[in-house]
Amino acid sequence: MIKLNSPAPSFTLADQHGKMHSLKDYAGKKVLLYFYPKDDTPGCTTEACNFRDRLNELKDHGVQVLGVSKDSVDSHKKFAEKFQLNFPLLADEDGTVVEAYNVLKEKSMFGKTYMGVSRESFLIDEEGNIAKHYEKVKPAEHVEEVLEDVK
Repeated sequence: MIKLNSPAPSFTLADQHGKMHSLKDYAGKKVLLYFYPKDDTPGCTTEACNFRDRLNELKDHGVQVLGVSKDSVDSHKKFAEKFQLNFPLLADEDGTVVEAYNVLKEKSMFGKTYMGVSRESFLIDEEGNIAKHYEKVKPAEHVEEVLEDVK
């Protein structure tokens, strides 16, 4: 269970270009670590494009956006290129980080249940602690919610 004001679980993952990113690389900055189910699906595309379009505002408030899903580096590359995404998408193919942040949840579709990545985000402060946990993210509204919190 992730607790507010406790240290965020560390990670090192490759982005859509194969570049490695670790939480410690962003010491002294706020990080919005957002988890999403799947590249190039309607809700995930809406959320990613909203972050793309408002990235300069987020950066003005010292926020680095990092997207995480279990998709591959290659999938992230295609998704990022298709929508000109201007921030890292991290590939957590083995699900280690998804599990560390407790966002692998039971879901259901067409009457079948399965384990999938829940759309949740974590605002991590400059010291690497969890400042806010967004549990029920609405893709179209999330960037506005984050901007309100960091202003």
